[in-house]
Amino acid sequence: MMIDWVPRMKGIKLRDQPRNILATKHDDPRLYLFMGVARMADKVSHMLRSIFPHIYSVGPIQLQLNQITQAETKNSSLDTYSLWKEEYECVQWLHEKEPDFVVYVSFGSETVISTQELSEFGWGLIDSNHYFVWIIQTDLVDGKTTVLPQELEEVLNHHSVGGFLTHGGWGSVIESLSAGVPMVCWPGTNDQRVNCIQICKEWEVGMEFGNVVKRDEVEKLVRELMGGGGLKGDKMRKKALEWKKMAAMATGPNESSSLDQGRTHPKPRVGGRTP
Repeated sequence: MMIDWVPRMKGIKLRDQPRNILATKHDDPRLYLFMGVARMADKVSHMLRSIFPHIYSVGPIQLQLNQITQAETKNSSLDTYSLWKEEYECVQWLHEKEPDFVVYVSFGSETVISTQELSEFGWGLIDSNHYFVWIIQTDLVDGKTTVLPQELEEVLNHHSVGGFLTHGGWGSVIESLSAGVPMVCWPGTNDQRVNCIQICKEWEVGMEFGNVVKRDEVEKLVRELMGGGGLKGDKMRKKALEWKKMAAMATGPNESSSLDQGRTHPKPRVGGRTP
């Protein structure tokens, strides 16, 4: 079934929608807060607000957290939101690399891949002749749930990183656009299919792998992503940098995300107290 009544969402099918977020009542509380940037879907958000007034865009959350001063976080837990031990060896390695020459690879916390897919991705990356940083969890293949490492943001924002191979989870998409980094998507479950459609067709900041992972395709798309395939890679990078500017603007003192955050919680609590 094609969904043809949502603005700027052409080509979206009902089967593309994650079933766990479909609502049957207009007052379902899950519809109220969106971790995103209002400008990412102005027409959609305006249309939804005409039906559900209490809809707010409060992201990118990480950019909001970065604006909290050191004094405010000194006695709080906001600087320890990751369950992983921080390891910065890869960041130190990135310092030695040229700008926009490293590919960052992470398929999220719930993606399960086969040994064959792991091999095809690996050889495709090697054959692309680009340096890459790949977050490979010890349970990536056996399918146990993990969480993303905290250094995701720092790696994506590093000047040497020029592309992101991702599953297309919303958190990773927001981080990538906030850093101005174009993507190649390999969507699997939940919202990843819809996110990938928006990334590739609506926002034009990424490309998509086929259903079957082949090293030749990995090599080709990585080269194109990193600017070696002509104007398409450059166009994606330019548009991604435009999103980076919009994300930064949205979290400014008097901009959309900050204002929406103020409407939902005018006095934010930090470390169990009100500043």
